[in-house]
Amino acid sequence: MPEFHIEGGHKIGGSITPQGNKNEALPVLCAALMNTHEVVIRNVPQIEDIKHLLKIMEAVGASITTLGDGHSYKIHTPEIRLSELPTELAAGIRGSVTLLGPLLARAKKVFLPRPGGDKIGRRRVDTHLLALAALGAKVQVFNDGYMLEAEKLTGAPILLDEASVTGTENAVMAAACAHGVTLIENAASEPHVQGLCRFLVAQGVKIEGIGSNMLRIHGVGGFENLKAAEHKIGADYLEIGSFIAMAAMTGGDLIVNDVNPIDLRMIKFVFERVGVQWRYQESPKADVPTNASRIDLVMKSPYALKIQTDVHGEIPKIDDAPWPMFPADLISIILTVATQCAGTVLIHEKLFESRLYFTDKLMGMGAQIVLCDPHRAVVIGPSKLYGSRMTSPDIRAGMALVIAALAAEGKSVIQNITQIDRGYENIDARLRTLGAKIERVGT
Repeated sequence: MPEFHIEGGHKIGGSITPQGNKNEALPVLCAALMNTHEVVIRNVPQIEDIKHLLKIMEAVGASITTLGDGHSYKIHTPEIRLSELPTELAAGIRGSVTLLGPLLARAKKVFLPRPGGDKIGRRRVDTHLLALAALGAKVQVFNDGYMLEAEKLTGAPILLDEASVTGTENAVMAAACAHGVTLIENAASEPHVQGLCRFLVAQGVKIEGIGSNMLRIHGVGGFENLKAAEHKIGADYLEIGSFIAMAAMTGGDLIVNDVNPIDLRMIKFVFERVGVQWRYQESPKADVPTNASRIDLVMKSPYALKIQTDVHGEIPKIDDAPWPMFPADLISIILTVATQCAGTVLIHEKLFESRLYFTDKLMGMGAQIVLCDPHRAVVIGPSKLYGSRMTSPDIRAGMALVIAALAAEGKSVIQNITQIDRGYENIDARLRTLGAKIERVGT
């Protein structure tokens, strides 16, 4: 199995362009299955989860052509060949769950084997099933998966029992092809949900309230009424957060090209609480007319790396919550940064009861962390980190360990890096361009 060998103590700096948003690309690609016309999806990250999903899409009937830049696809699905997803493929990624809505709308029935993905705690599918049932689906639950059937999808009011991102995405996609209007309340509003909605709008679906927790979808009355469209995946703000952490922990000067500051508002607020600052600047775009510009994120050392206490010197808390609050997928990253910051902070991971278990690996490197329970950890810093041999438990914790290794003294080995490859494109080669001493060893 491949592993990363990392020599710590080298500054991460220079200029880099973030990959397309993994969490937007997965549902957008799934939505392409609903359309009988050709659609083009651009800026798709070349990561293992995407490669896995493309295999599933081809198995059910999609014809997929890779376009010149290697990050764009032309997708044509004139018919669905099968509605029972291949068990081995579907179980390989969590993203397979977002095939429920599209295949139900397109094939009128779908069997989804229990999806795979990161082992970060229980990941319920109840919200998906309840939302699709409200649109007219008959739902059967089996030990090995879920069968949904609907001769006709009809718009309906839906109050989601939790602001589930993928649950919202499934509901929106099914509602897009339904007859009538669907009102989804307590909808997730993350940037990738917004991106999916914009893709559906490009196909002729009217959606009101994009970016809010109340979405009104005017169904087109069947997948046959969708039109050809093109869509570009937005920048991955989770990868941007990872690059910010690397530069801060190693003391490098970094420019992240072409970011959307709106997606980074709460991320910036939380990083500033641990003493990490950046600014934005406009730069010309090289591939478009000269009057166009982009926004770059600029980091300049030194960084304060000091925990900002609450009023009266109280120990502060950093927690995650649905958008627009701090993303759960960056909790592992900000916890790792906190190990290098002067002061004490409570990290509260509210969503997944196994995400913080990776902290034992940071403690093995020298970090001072008290794991209070599955959801809370107290970090006392700064602590000198030393190289270690570790195993990546999931995508985000794996990247957190890479970041820790880059800042540590000595050499580290990180195993099970296929988990990291699921969410980060060619990350070792890209980090080497920023000054990292990282090698991929083994196959």
